[in-house]
This record gives sequence, C-alpha cells and structure tokens, in this order.
Amino acid sequence: MSTDAPTTEVTEESVLATVTELIGEIIGEDYMADIEVTMESMITEDLELESIEFVALAEKLRDRYGESVHFVDWVAGMELEQIILLTVGQLVGFIVACRT
Repeated sequence: MSTDAPTTEVTEESVLATVTELIGEIIGEDYMADIEVTMESMITEDLELESIEFVALAEKLRDRYGESVHFVDWVAGMELEQIILLTVGQLVGFIVACRT
C-alpha cells in the first residue's frame, strides 16, 4: 500500500468520476446501472451506502489519493445528521481541497 498519491491533476470532474467508479466497485456495477451519481447525490439516501461500505470507501480513497485524504477523520468530525445528509459533492470538494 502506497502512502504517496498519484501525480494526476485533481479537478472536481476527475474526482467525481473516480468517486463514482469507487462506489460502483463497492456496491456493485449492477446496482450502479440504475443510479446516476451527481454532485447532489446523497451518499446514504440515494446511494444507500452503509457503515461497512463507508469503511471500504475510505480504504479505496486512501489507496487512490494517498494519505492526504483523511476521509475517516473528516467523517469522524461530523454530527450524525451531517453524515446522513452527506452528498457526493461534499465528498468531492473535500478530496479536491485535500489534494490542492
């Protein structure tokens, strides 16, 4: 496992594509076929990610972006309602901010 992130440019569009891909790997491509992931998609309500899937997403984000993206720490600082209402756009913004 590498602690260094890839040196590709990080934009909202590229991060959205990556997050969509990673979520597809976690919840399954068959399920993703019926869902359009947008910046407004709610992670728990629209994509129906559960706690174990949050852990898998955290691992995949670390593998993809390196140690600079501390998803677990970011989510740990949230209230439960904030986690429930978390959108893909908020996650994308967090990743972009960590990588710039």
